[in-house]
Amino acid sequence: MSIDPAVYARLREIADQLPQIPGISKVEIADGEIVMMMSPVRRHELAVLRIARQLNAQLPGTHPGFLAHPGADLEDVGLGRLRCPDLMVFAEKALEEESPALMPHEVLLVVEVVSKSNPGNDYENKVRDYAAMGIPLYLLVDPRKGTGIVHDQPNYASRKDFAFGDTVTVGPWTIDTGVLLTYA
Repeated sequence: MSIDPAVYARLREIADQLPQIPGISKVEIADGEIVMMMSPVRRHELAVLRIARQLNAQLPGTHPGFLAHPGADLEDVGLGRLRCPDLMVFAEKALEEESPALMPHEVLLVVEVVSKSNPGNDYENKVRDYAAMGIPLYLLVDPRKGTGIVHDQPNYASRKDFAFGDTVTVGPWTIDTGVLLTYA
């Protein structure tokens, strides 16, 4: 599952030097390859926003000083993985650090909204990677089908399926999925 540290370091160096390309929003490293991700569609971003709002409203009561934030990178050098989850819950203080990416031990929850173009990545590869990183919770939201899955630790042995419209429990938080829209 992990790759040679020198190979990962070289991939990371290349990824950091890639030019901005229109239509490409994220660069990830997985399975010894650099993966360029297409820019998400509007309903994808709306799902991320609506989930973040709900989590951010609850975090002061459950985890003061934490936030649900999109756009940060998540890196596990030992596994040779650089991931860019759609949304993560972590301590706001972590953003003060100089390092370019969050470390897995800093993250309580990752949220991925399934894209139209590569759903297998979220359902298979990221389940494997986030479990291996030790991320306690993984919320998978699939606007293609109007469904989702809550994966719990250890190793995501616990899995709760839901349909849009359900109120789901994700760790200490609840998410109203009735505000999420399917892709047209």
